Amino acid sequence: MKQAVMYGGGNIGRGFVGALLSQSGYEVTFIDVAEAVVNDLQQRRTYPVRYVSSQGHKDVWIENVTAVNGNDTAAAANAIANCDIMATAVGARILKFIVPNIVAGLRQRWANNGGPLNIIICENLMDANKVLEGMLKEQLTAEECKRFDETVGLVEASIGRMVPVQTEEMKDGDPMRVCVERYGFLPTDKEAFKGGVPDIRNMVPYEPFDFYIKRKLYVHNMGHATCAYLGDLLGLDYIYQSIDVAEVRVLVQNAMLESAMALCKKYGADPIHLQLHITDLLGRFTNAALGDTCQRVGGDPARKLAPADRMIGSSLLALEQGITPAYIAVGAAAAVHRYIREAEGMEQSMDAAAKVLAEVSGLAADSKLAQLILPMYRKILDGAAPAELRRAADALKHTSIGEVV
Repeated sequence: MKQAVMYGGGNIGRGFVGALLSQSGYEVTFIDVAEAVVNDLQQRRTYPVRYVSSQGHKDVWIENVTAVNGNDTAAAANAIANCDIMATAVGARILKFIVPNIVAGLRQRWANNGGPLNIIICENLMDANKVLEGMLKEQLTAEECKRFDETVGLVEASIGRMVPVQTEEMKDGDPMRVCVERYGFLPTDKEAFKGGVPDIRNMVPYEPFDFYIKRKLYVHNMGHATCAYLGDLLGLDYIYQSIDVAEVRVLVQNAMLESAMALCKKYGADPIHLQLHITDLLGRFTNAALGDTCQRVGGDPARKLAPADRMIGSSLLALEQGITPAYIAVGAAAAVHRYIREAEGMEQSMDAAAKVLAEVSGLAADSKLAQLILPMYRKILDGAAPAELRRAADALKHTSIGEVV
């Protein structure tokens, strides 16, 4: 049987990528440092994934799995040295900690004259392939770097499946059960594979992959975050509650359309395809069974307000393409409100908002984008309801000739 390594046995590792590898005919070895997860996978060699929706649920058992502890460098390196395909889903901040094991595995693989190794990187991180490559090459010799370039494919992936924090209710008596939505496509960077593209269920190899990265971040993630931040303003706990508010849904939909229009202009993408994608996302956001919270989806607002991330990056792309990101500006203003609320020693004010945009988002107060976001933030300070925020965004669009949303 073909061998796969899934580095990371958490929600994405077990609930999505590892499951796809198993369903594609691989025996999957998970590498993780959570002893309970490692021991359970070693003993049972199977675990349940539950597809949940507002209509009910269905359990699917993922077979032919085992695990090794990431603290056991020899075992982890041996698994990497002998696998046919590898994937990571450990979280962007953990990547640096798994690099020594990957390096040890590559060295063992090269010593054994093993074939090319493709590593599918399933991290929520811009330019994840370049980041991981830099980390790995720091620990390789010049000769090893040359061999690395010839034999290792660092393949970016776009994770579209929504997997919320797992509650005890979701686990339903089995700590290994992962509840997920049914959506399960895995776009990957076709050009990055070495030695051919493997046959993996629901994997969509695509080039230029930058389009898929931007589509995920600037349409899906931005829309999801906007829904969360507007839900915050309304005192709502769950994403499905927020998107169920008619004015919130319109703001989220129009923000995603702004990004979609910009992507169409930049990449020549099919507008019908993107419109259908947005319609699908809006429906998926209503999935109450996921129990996804505004707190989780809107978490770490500093990262989400970074210059190239979902709120600001999508807005800048829109401006670059001649589109006024009026509705995205509403979401960005709500994100700034969340950031200030959570920041120690900060109070809500126009000065504080301008400071956040300057220090976190890299936007001068007189920049075009800041001049879109700050008036929306002022309205939020004044207690504006979503309907009023929508009217303000509508007015901005109407002053931008040639734009229709």
